[in-house]
Amino acid sequence: MNETAAARRKLLVVEDDPGLQTQLKWAYEDYQVFVAGDHDTAIELLRAEEPDVVTLDLGLPPDPDGTREGFRTLKTIVEAKPDTKVIVVSGHGERASALNAIASGAWDFYQKPIDIDALGLIVARAFHVRELEVENARLASQGARDNRVLGGMITGAPEMLKVARTIERVANLDVSVMLLGASGTGKELLARGLHEASARRDGAFVAINCAAIPENLLESELFGHEKGAFTGAVKTTEGKIELAHGGTLFLDEVGDIPLPLQVKLLRFLQERTIERIGGRKAIAVDTRIVCATHRDLDAMLAAQSFRDDLYYRLAEMVVKIPSLAERPGDAVLLARHFLHQYAPEMNPGVRGFAPDALQAIDEARWPGNVRELENRIKRAVIMADGKLVTRGDLDMAGAAEEEEDMWLNLRSAREAADRVAIRRAMTQSEGNISHAAKLLGISRPTLYDLLKQYRMHG
Repeated sequence: MNETAAARRKLLVVEDDPGLQTQLKWAYEDYQVFVAGDHDTAIELLRAEEPDVVTLDLGLPPDPDGTREGFRTLKTIVEAKPDTKVIVVSGHGERASALNAIASGAWDFYQKPIDIDALGLIVARAFHVRELEVENARLASQGARDNRVLGGMITGAPEMLKVARTIERVANLDVSVMLLGASGTGKELLARGLHEASARRDGAFVAINCAAIPENLLESELFGHEKGAFTGAVKTTEGKIELAHGGTLFLDEVGDIPLPLQVKLLRFLQERTIERIGGRKAIAVDTRIVCATHRDLDAMLAAQSFRDDLYYRLAEMVVKIPSLAERPGDAVLLARHFLHQYAPEMNPGVRGFAPDALQAIDEARWPGNVRELENRIKRAVIMADGKLVTRGDLDMAGAAEEEEDMWLNLRSAREAADRVAIRRAMTQSEGNISHAAKLLGISRPTLYDLLKQYRMHG
């Protein structure tokens, strides 16, 4: 590294001995060195200059012969700027102080008396490690951006990339699009991405969840109403369809629209005009319809609870959204994104995932899809005590119990199959253990063990 780059590195020396302050400042002239002799000055400089590395003498006033003030300063530094590499310097109780310092968040420990060259190597290594962390964070952030499709969705799975490419291809074709997929798979995000990729991007994107609005209010929400149309209609109100004029209307959970309202929606799709409740004037509306549902529309069509003519109007292009379990690698990719999204505000000390946490995330089925994963990561970030989120922080016991139940079921099935096979072999051999073992392809001792284990008498 050249001298200019090295000089940009900021080093804070927390030391109350004036002679040692001068010596350290002179020894580390390649860095920007800031010196503090007490807790308050150290924290003031930490916040003002944001140094990447701090050397901290534990013996600070008003307790220069003890470690209490030094550990208080260490605690404050770690809480205020967790990324800082703190090198604790002390001659007090070598082993006990070292263990306590590392446990309290120090990056390294150096015992007095100070050897300038040796301490200098530790300081240089601390800067190097910090720079690697910054670069890794930059690359991780770049990686997240590189894995974004349709302006927002994060994925690296071929199955999801195929969906994104399909939506991008139909974005500028003025056809109705139906998104089919389970709850939490990102249907609204994809609908918004379709809108932003289309020629209607400058118009409004209006979303409505048809399942979240009571049936008696849904018509008014969609088509609007005139003043006085019903009790409480104190003013004329435009509906969602009208508000989406020139843009895109996203009908989420379209399968929950009641049959009488399906007729009115079909009429709009055929004529491209609406009438507000209580109104008599036809209003022309130019809006593109994108809809979504997690319901089985084929079954609803067969049961005649969803009109087939409406379905064909809405489903000019059908796109099936894979579940998170069908998108290999995406759970970990999304988990890292959510951690970096929530940690700065909710728990700044959290920096990543422990290996066991990543394994649990990758192996889980995530029945609630991305929404469940996001909620789980948010909770884990809040609950984490260390820099890395662990499997315990994720509270994956439920998944582990489900897996254990599966193995228990397998063991039960295996035992039942063993019993049937042993019983048949014993019958065919007329109780002869040697013959029965030969029929089963196992040794006599093994058969004896199985008979004992399953409490079957030969």
